[in-house]
Amino acid sequence: MKNGEIWQDVKGNDIQAHGGCIMQFEGKFYWYGEHKGIDNTPGQRRTDVIGVSCYSSDDLLNWTYEGLALSAENDEKSMLNPKNVLERPKVIYNEKTKKYVMWAHVDSPDYVFAGAGVAVSDSPKGPFKFLGAAQPNRQDCRDMTLFVDDDNVAYLVHSTDWNKSLDIARLTDDYTQTDGFYVTVMRDQLREAPALCKHNGVYYMVTSGCTGWMPNSALYSTSEHILGQCKLIDNPCEGENYRKTFYGQSTYIFSVNGNDYLMLDHWKPDDLKKSGYSILPITYDEDGAMIITRQDEWKGLESL
Repeated sequence: MKNGEIWQDVKGNDIQAHGGCIMQFEGKFYWYGEHKGIDNTPGQRRTDVIGVSCYSSDDLLNWTYEGLALSAENDEKSMLNPKNVLERPKVIYNEKTKKYVMWAHVDSPDYVFAGAGVAVSDSPKGPFKFLGAAQPNRQDCRDMTLFVDDDNVAYLVHSTDWNKSLDIARLTDDYTQTDGFYVTVMRDQLREAPALCKHNGVYYMVTSGCTGWMPNSALYSTSEHILGQCKLIDNPCEGENYRKTFYGQSTYIFSVNGNDYLMLDHWKPDDLKKSGYSILPITYDEDGAMIITRQDEWKGLESL
């Protein structure tokens, strides 16, 4: 699959899984993301909400469409109404409750509601039951991700204060709510699209600048504690167009066999259904500096 372009599933249809994540459950990989498989709303850089797609794969290359894990709701009072906003869906598994838990940025069309929605399922394929949406810790929430630490404590990481800063909020034991404990990091740094991983006991976060749909330079930060203050380091990208993050934007970091991989979205704001994808390997030098190297193709497990 050529990085930067729209990819196809095993039936030859465009993969609609934007702003999402790849997870491994019971030996199989699942890719969740925004389904944007319709034309843009006339005159706007948005599509109506369809739902969250689910794809499965054994090799991270050949993807089977499993349907909508979470579907839009025609109820005008529902935050899943097609006229609202559903972005950045992420799914984690709770060992205690045996539930798959999805969080996503849900919003009003004018982006004033700025909340996080939660849904749960007994199966990784769904259907997920929508539990509702609210502002976590009474803080506005936009671009977001989830992170589960080694002790199985989970965290919601999201842009806040109109994208000026980022919050890291601890979740309850069942992963369906924040527990009230959170920290604000990168104050007034204007960062979004967070993606987290942990390497040799250090927490790394890749973020994007706030330039709308236009690509910009990724930066990574490090912290010795998940709820500690983050130190912005540098642009981790290497290769052609590294200052533009290879014309992509971070969405998630997943791990396979102890190695980390960054997922990028390549947005086409005037035709969102044709937005492309990249998956790139992450390495670390002897001093712990993060390195993300440009590659032309993603070859799945064959390349790992």
